[in-house]
Amino acid sequence: MWIVNGRIYTMSGDVISNGYVRTKGNLIQSVGTMESLKKEKKDPAHGKNEKVLDVHGAWVLPGLIEAHAHIGLTEEKNGIIGDDCNEMTNPILPGLRGLDGVNAMDPAFHDAIQAGITSVMAGPGSANVVGGQFVFMKTQGRCVDNMIVKSPAAMKVAFGENPKTSYGDQNMCPATRMGIAYMLRKELFQASQYLEKKESGKLEEQDFDLEPWIPVLKKEIPLKAHAHRADDILTAIRIAKEYDIDITLDHCTEGHLIADEIAASGFPAIVGTDLTARSKVEVEYMSFKTAGILADAGVKVAVTTDHPVALIQYLPICAGYSVKYGLPMEEGLKALTIYPAQICRTDDRVGSLEPGKDADIAVFDGNPMEVFTQTLYTIVDGEIVYDREENR
Repeated sequence: MWIVNGRIYTMSGDVISNGYVRTKGNLIQSVGTMESLKKEKKDPAHGKNEKVLDVHGAWVLPGLIEAHAHIGLTEEKNGIIGDDCNEMTNPILPGLRGLDGVNAMDPAFHDAIQAGITSVMAGPGSANVVGGQFVFMKTQGRCVDNMIVKSPAAMKVAFGENPKTSYGDQNMCPATRMGIAYMLRKELFQASQYLEKKESGKLEEQDFDLEPWIPVLKKEIPLKAHAHRADDILTAIRIAKEYDIDITLDHCTEGHLIADEIAASGFPAIVGTDLTARSKVEVEYMSFKTAGILADAGVKVAVTTDHPVALIQYLPICAGYSVKYGLPMEEGLKALTIYPAQICRTDDRVGSLEPGKDADIAVFDGNPMEVFTQTLYTIVDGEIVYDREENR
């Protein structure tokens, strides 16, 4: 398939003001200027029966990426029956797999596709100190096993009010922030000992609850840390440094208050959602300024809806508000594409328009971060899964 006469935002180089993207099967085959096709005397309209989309100057981007969501786990319409986001029976559950809780029939997947969102990081919520494993997957499909890009993709941990209220109200640990940090440190200490025994050949039997920590300790996947308040963000960084593991700072609501400390840590932030009410104490200082201040300090930033806290289709609007309040325009587009791909460690497949990467492409009639912009086409693995003309 050819997408021609588009304004191509590759996210890996300069913007091509009048260019093309060619796909073959489920991969991008080539990207370039329309002028280069003329010089090579290639006419997409003739030849091998390939479909040609003439987008007449529309914006062509990599498929957008949601880096933190609970899509398919907290389903729309189905209330408590469709809520599989939090296993609130034990504060430490690393063996849970978000993959097993995703219902691919959740209508939010269709909403994501209509918004040009082609992949998402989804997993357990923040009720537990350790909630379980996230999965990075495509938004198109009915069988979640066929939608997987990476699983496990991260290990979910949470700081602050959510685990405190989930278990403190039951007179259980953790009832304080100290309790949360204690439980996580203890778990990481035991997992480190387990890995040491396994690598030295002294392990007598495998432990189902400690095995999932191995890719974290080996830095193959990060801790995905729910943290709103500044002190919780700093605790997350402190523990990650103590155990020499990687971490993503998810929500990072008060990140703008400690931007230099976050930048010095070297860890990225997944900011949001700010498109919601200040529903609890720890989001008192929530602001769309956070992403821009962090980016200015040198932090790699992605933007999130935390679906269904805000609906996933408003992801580009969340980035747009961040731009309105200080995030540079180019950084806003990157916060929807290449940065979440890099933060989620899937940039070998998605996040930019480059030969050899997955043919996940979104075509808009303008800047996707502007509220009036329409999605014209969404393409996943080389197939058109949304065509605005056919969905009027």
